[in-house]
Formats: sequence, C-alpha cells, structure tokens
Amino acid sequence: GRALEYASEELKKDKEVVMAAVAQDGWALEYASDELKNDKDVVMVAVTENGWALRYASAELKNDKEVVMAAVVQKGDALRYASEILKNDKDVVLAAVAQDGLALKYASDELKNDKEVVMAAVTQNGRALEYASDELKNDKEVVMAAVAQNGYALQDASDELKNDKEFVMA
Repeated sequence: GRALEYASEELKKDKEVVMAAVAQDGWALEYASDELKNDKDVVMVAVTENGWALRYASAELKNDKEVVMAAVVQKGDALRYASEILKNDKDVVLAAVAQDGLALKYASDELKNDKEVVMAAVTQNGRALEYASDELKNDKEVVMAAVAQNGYALQDASDELKNDKEFVMA
C-alpha cells in the first residue's frame, strides 16, 4: 500500500509493483510515477479500492467517464476530482449522489438545477438541499423529500417555503 511512498523511483515506475500497492490502498496512487497515474488499468484498480484516489489520476483520466464512474460509485464525493465536463454529466452525477447526496456540492450549476439529480441527492441525504439551485430550494416536492430524510434540511429551503404555514405543518 502506502509503503510505495518509500520505494525507489524505479519501483514507482514498475506497473506490477504499483498495481499491487493500489489494490491494497488506492491512496498509494499518489506515489506512482506520472506515467502510471495516466495508466487506465492502474487508476481503475486504485479508484475501485478508494474513490478518492481519483485525486492523483492524470487530468486525462479525470475526464474518462469509466474511471470517474468507478470512483464515484465507491465514494460519491470523489466527484470533486472529476473534470468539469464530467461534473456536468448527468449519469456520473447521479451515480455520485446515489452514493453520497452531499456530492451535489461538486456538480455543475446546470445539474444543481436538475430536479431528478437533486431528488436523488436529497433522498440519499436531505442536507444536500444546501447545494441545490434556488429554484429547487423553492420546489415543495424537493424540499419535502429532503426534510423527510433529514428534518434539518428545512433550514436550506427558500424563505417562501419556510414562511408557508401549510407547508411547514405538513
């Protein structure tokens, strides 16, 4: 695993050694050579073990949908390390928020205003309402789903809904 940090530069370039290390601890990708941080096989093993290992992948692989999907299915908030393009990919963001609703924080503004995405996020974690668009913070169905999952989510609802007696008493 992380013993790779102390390995020689030669071993940090050895695919077999690095594959064994990242299979044990995905974070070990941090110590792999730049070449291996751009090797899809190595990075897939790392992010499957620990989605946050996406942080150490090459820019090219942070833009690879298969790699990013493997990462966010394991740790939803690994979405933070994905390319801007994939933060706007509905499939990727839905997979991320299904694992961790709070990953909505890292989605594109467009997807923070997508009702299907936001519903998936608040159903997983009501506090994800904090990251929804203002429009969806005023959507009764979305806010009800968030509050049903976590009552504290009401604090992130629109002022209009917080002042709606019927809604608050529902």
